[in-house]
Amino acid sequence: MSSAPPLRFGLIGLGNIGKVHCANFAAGKIPRGILAAASDPRPPPPGVLPGGARFFPDADAMLASGLVDAVIVATPHPLHRALGEKVLAAGLHLMMEKPLAATKLDAGRLLAHPRKPGQRFAIMLNLRTHPRYRRIRALLAGGALGRLQRVQWTITNWFRPDAYYALSDWRATWKGEGGGVLVNQALHNLDILQWLCGMPASLRAFCQFGRDHDIETEDAVTAFLHYENGASGVFTTATGEAPGVNRLEIAGTRGLVILENEKLLHHENALDAADYSRAASAAFGAPGVTVRELECGPAGPSHAGVLANFVEAILDGAPLLADAAEGLKSVELANAMLYSAWKDKTIPLPLDAAAYQAALDHAAANAPPRRRVIRPADVDMSKSYSTK
Repeated sequence: MSSAPPLRFGLIGLGNIGKVHCANFAAGKIPRGILAAASDPRPPPPGVLPGGARFFPDADAMLASGLVDAVIVATPHPLHRALGEKVLAAGLHLMMEKPLAATKLDAGRLLAHPRKPGQRFAIMLNLRTHPRYRRIRALLAGGALGRLQRVQWTITNWFRPDAYYALSDWRATWKGEGGGVLVNQALHNLDILQWLCGMPASLRAFCQFGRDHDIETEDAVTAFLHYENGASGVFTTATGEAPGVNRLEIAGTRGLVILENEKLLHHENALDAADYSRAASAAFGAPGVTVRELECGPAGPSHAGVLANFVEAILDGAPLLADAAEGLKSVELANAMLYSAWKDKTIPLPLDAAAYQAALDHAAANAPPRRRVIRPADVDMSKSYSTK
C-alpha cells in the first residue's frame, strides 16, 4: 500500500447521486480519498459538502484550481462526453457515472480522447460490488454451470411516476437523454448481464414508447438475445409496472442459478445434462439435482466500494473494478435494442455506431413538442431513486 497523501477528489454535479458521494466522503467510506471540491450551477444546501470541500459554481474553474487530483462526473448524462473530455484534457483521473455516454458513437469518442501515462479513467458500475452477482460470476468462471444455455432477466421494478419524468426538460427525450429505461434505469442490469454472460452475437428487441407515461422514449422493453455458442436470452424491463419483478435465471448444462428477492439458489446437476443425455438408455429421466441457497454475506459497498477501488488503482496500481471501456458494452446493448425496435429486425453485434446515431438524430428531430415541466420544488423527492 502506498504512503502517498490522500487522493483529492473533485465532484461535478450535486444532484441525488452527487449527494450520495458527498455523504460517503463525509462518513470516511473512501479510504485515502477526500472530497476537496465540488461544482454545480446551484450552491448546495448547508451540510451537503464535507468540511473543507470548496464549492465552485463553474466546473472549468474547479478543474484549473489545482485542488483536485481526480474528478467524479455526476451530471445528467447528456453532459458526460463534454465534461469527460475536459477532465481528461486537464490531466486529471476520471470517474464517470453511468452511462459513459448516451450513444456508442459518443462513448467511443470519449474513450479515444488522449490521456497522459498513468491517467486512470473508470466508470461507476456499482452493481459489480453486489455479493450475489459476484458469486454468480465466480460460479460461471469456475465452470459450475457448465455450458451456458439460457439467461432470462425480468427487471421491472424500476417504477417511475409521471412526476419523475417532469423533473426536467431533458428527461425521457431523444434529444436530451437519448433514451428511457434502457439508457437510464436498466443500464446497470445490462452491464451485469454482459459481465456475467458476455455480449450476445445478435438481438431482436420490442420497445414500447410512452406505454405507461407521457414521454417520447421507451418505458417497456423485451429483448431476445442470441449468443455465439447457441445460448439464448430474454431481457425484460419497464418503468410503469408495479410492484414489478426482479428475477434473474442463468441455466447451463451443469445446473441453474436463480436470484430473486436477494435470495440466490443454486441447482446443481449430479451429471452434466449433455453427458447424461448421450449416455442415458431410458427414454425419460433427468440428472439428479441438489438445491441449496448460497450465502453471500452482507450487501456490497456499492458506490463507495467502486471509489475505494479507484483510489487503490491510482495510488497502488490495483486493477480497476470497471475500466471506462467496460461502460461501452451496456451502452451498445441499450442502443442496439432501440435500433432493433426502430428497424423492426434482428441486429448483429457489434452495432454500427454511426447508423444508430443517425437513427437517434432522426427520432430527436421528429419528436413532438415537450409537455409542461414541473418545477423540482413541486415534486416530492423523498422517495426518488433518480441517479442524477
